[in-house]
Amino acid sequence: MSTRFKRSTVYRHFVIGAALITFQAYLGYSAVNGQFGTDSQKQMLLDIEELRDQEAALQAQIDAYELRIDLLNPKRLDPDLLSEKARALLSMADPEDIIVRVGEAN
Repeated sequence: MSTRFKRSTVYRHFVIGAALITFQAYLGYSAVNGQFGTDSQKQMLLDIEELRDQEAALQAQIDAYELRIDLLNPKRLDPDLLSEKARALLSMADPEDIIVRVGEAN
């Protein structure tokens, strides 16, 4: 039984080399412009900074609301807030208050 070996041709080497170069070019393009490439990473870092700024603004709002809620705690009432609410409910004014009437003009 005889065995015949096929000799590799120049064309075959050229096709394999071209395929490998094309694949490397694709990987290089993906490393720069892909979903997780360097350009996308820069954009993600900018988004992170923007979200941190938003987080700081929202945290300031949360702190302000927590302070207002804490002022309404029945165990620790703020005297100024208590006085203001009582005068509003009783329709009374302090002698030092400035009263502005809104409504019918006499």
